Amino acid sequence: MNVAITGGYVVPVSGDPVENGTVLIQDGKIVAVGADVTVPDGVPVVSADGGWVLPGFVEAHGHLGVHEEGEGWAGQDTNEMTDPNGARLRALDAINPADLGFADALSGGVTTAVVKPGSGNVIGGQTVAVKCWGRTVDDMLVREPVSVKSALGENPKRVYGDQKKLPSTRQGVAAVIRDAFTKAQDYAARKAAAEGPFDRDTTLEVLSRVLDGSLPWSQHCHRADDIATALRLAEEFGYRLIVNHGTEGHLIADLLAEREVPVIIGPLFATRSKVELRGRSLRTPGVLARAGVEIAITTDHPVVPIHFLVHQATLAVKEGLDRAVALASITVNPARIMGLDDRVGSLRPGLDGDVVIWSGDPLDVMSRALRVFVDGREVYRYADGEGVVESPFHRES
Repeated sequence: MNVAITGGYVVPVSGDPVENGTVLIQDGKIVAVGADVTVPDGVPVVSADGGWVLPGFVEAHGHLGVHEEGEGWAGQDTNEMTDPNGARLRALDAINPADLGFADALSGGVTTAVVKPGSGNVIGGQTVAVKCWGRTVDDMLVREPVSVKSALGENPKRVYGDQKKLPSTRQGVAAVIRDAFTKAQDYAARKAAAEGPFDRDTTLEVLSRVLDGSLPWSQHCHRADDIATALRLAEEFGYRLIVNHGTEGHLIADLLAEREVPVIIGPLFATRSKVELRGRSLRTPGVLARAGVEIAITTDHPVVPIHFLVHQATLAVKEGLDRAVALASITVNPARIMGLDDRVGSLRPGLDGDVVIWSGDPLDVMSRALRVFVDGREVYRYADGEGVVESPFHRES
């Protein structure tokens, strides 16, 4: 799709803002950003009318489409809680593009989301990055898989403890991870040594990719002791660790910074519904960032509705997070952490044409997303007091 968005205050995030700037998109990709962009003949022009123009936001950790809103049991496909090691499972296979959450995402300026299995299993499965608009998940796909989800702490020990099976303690949870990677190491060695046909194991194939560095490990952990366990296991097996949630990350921020482990922090609006959330604070993002930790802010949708992603960033600024870091934490940072920054997260030539026109500064709670473009196609518009999403199910072929 081709479009030129003109006359806006363009905030590329990865560069300096541009007054009265233009973003030119051709064939779904950004080809130029600046104040003196020549718009080719025949390219439709959309005026931002002085509004703010930003890249679509990136949600780095949520359950869009696998935990459908308003559908109850029928729309709940977040956790396959029958096997502690679900590495072979794929969130891709459970996403329903008709989930109401996708429309909410667009209304909040979120155009890309990393969808992850839940935290009921010790190893939940493979995560996937999708655009927030499309008829099928295959249409929406950005990259798959982008990481493997794992959980420490209360959730897996409660799920399997209630079943009277391993793991029922934190010791057991760590042991499941350690056993799984030990088996994956042995499997990789046997596969490398095989001279003929080899019986593949889909679970160990995935874990082998974590060990060889091609897939990062997205580790659900809230308490400081669980984060320390995550660091210990990552050091033992040598994989790339991404801390998800990191509620008490402020207590060991120096260790996270020293080991260059990013933190996808949040949800920040959630209640302290369990013991490991007692340390939840809107100040934590600022503490982590000032310590030198790369952060992304998450809603953990539907724990916090995904269109409130930007509001979490706003209140984190109120509690000490640098404003520029706050914008980065919902754009370029999550894209970089999840290995998607060659596609999304900023406004620069070569990236996907995912652009949002805001009525004003998006960190002002009174601002709203007015027009949303995905791959250069307008998919959401706010007008006359109502937001309208273009239906992906009724479009020209």
